[in-house]
Amino acid sequence: MERTRAGGAMAAFMIVTTLFFAWGFITSLNDPVVTAVKGIFCLTDFRAQLAAFAFFIAYGVMSFPAAMLLARKRSIPTILIALAMMIAGCLLILAAANLRTYLLVLGGLFVLASGITILQVAANPLAAALGNPRYSHFRLTFSQAFNSFGTFIGPWLGAVLFLNGIETKDCKVTTEAARLGSLAGIDRAYFWICGLIAALALFFIVFRRIVSAAAPAPSDEVARRGVGGMIADALSSRWAMLGGAAIFLYVGAEVAIGTQMALFLHSDAIWGRSDAPFAVPLLGHAMGSDGIFGVSDQEAQKAVSFYWGAAMVGRIVGSALLARFSASRLLAVFAAIATGLSLYIFTVGGVAAGYVALSIGLFNSIMFPVIFTLTLERSTASPEATSGFLCFSIVGGAAIPPLVGLVSDSTSYVTAFLVPAACYALLCAFALRAGKAMVRAGEIEPAATIH
Repeated sequence: MERTRAGGAMAAFMIVTTLFFAWGFITSLNDPVVTAVKGIFCLTDFRAQLAAFAFFIAYGVMSFPAAMLLARKRSIPTILIALAMMIAGCLLILAAANLRTYLLVLGGLFVLASGITILQVAANPLAAALGNPRYSHFRLTFSQAFNSFGTFIGPWLGAVLFLNGIETKDCKVTTEAARLGSLAGIDRAYFWICGLIAALALFFIVFRRIVSAAAPAPSDEVARRGVGGMIADALSSRWAMLGGAAIFLYVGAEVAIGTQMALFLHSDAIWGRSDAPFAVPLLGHAMGSDGIFGVSDQEAQKAVSFYWGAAMVGRIVGSALLARFSASRLLAVFAAIATGLSLYIFTVGGVAAGYVALSIGLFNSIMFPVIFTLTLERSTASPEATSGFLCFSIVGGAAIPPLVGLVSDSTSYVTAFLVPAACYALLCAFALRAGKAMVRAGEIEPAATIH
């Protein structure tokens, strides 16, 4: 009986891990979507970045309601609601691709991200609970690795499907056939994602008893407080507020760089008039030269995978470094380096700036979990309220990318790196201050890496 139960818990954990991969993959598709809609609909950088806004604003709208939903129900009903919303979002995007309506694309991205927000709130504690408690941290780390793998392959696959023949420098050059091909690629991608999500939902329905038996019980305390009580509790803590601001800045900077990276690399000031990147091992192979001088939108978008891949590598290296060095000091060092790299891009530019921009992902790697943990250790609010507020603060991914788009519209993609440079500088200040602050008594569980 015990062996059967353990086998069932392992099977349930593996499918939950698939959820981590799925939302990482879907989230990273925003990068090629921003590039594609800019070329398809002839948008400014600001209007193209509204795709990122529509996606990440869902965290601001849904984080606290998602916590309440999980508290009042159990994990399986919450996950099924999340998956249903994700399917609805995919269907809206499918309709948008067929009707060629950008507004409907934004609506679909919001609904899709709302489902992902709910899914993250439910899946993180579930991954930790499915199995022997001694290995809960290993299971969560293992699941997060699959999340990072999803963010690595998403931009490359999106480039292949969405960007063949798409031109963003002068959208008039983009042929009608290329526009229709890009829309068809978006249609195919989200159709298969819709099918994958439906299959996951069916699995959870079939194995709901096994998963429910291992899932943590709903929190009566969270349900009793309500959304207003949780928000008030979070706002009563200065460190919850500071941590929320840090998450806002980090996610905003990371997403802004990722969503605009292909446009930056494709610009004439960086790789648009150079074949140098194709001579770089691995990078050049992944980009796959089309034989035309310079780096196209599609080739540049394939390179964006290395930005997210660097974050995946950085999480592995960062985990080892965190075992030896102070988390606050390491965060300060990583944030300072990211600031310096962003300023290098602004002051020097050129072909080398493209490689520098991709390397920023390496130093983004540890920021979310370290900010999360440092805040939980210092916040005087309850862990539930603090965690909920930090998840809410992912809304920075909706606010900062449009700002970066405005700057690049009025100046250049190089100058726009001043915005993330300022974000990273403030994160460095947060880390230094956290190193001097008093830690609350009691053991704090490590936070799940959501982004």
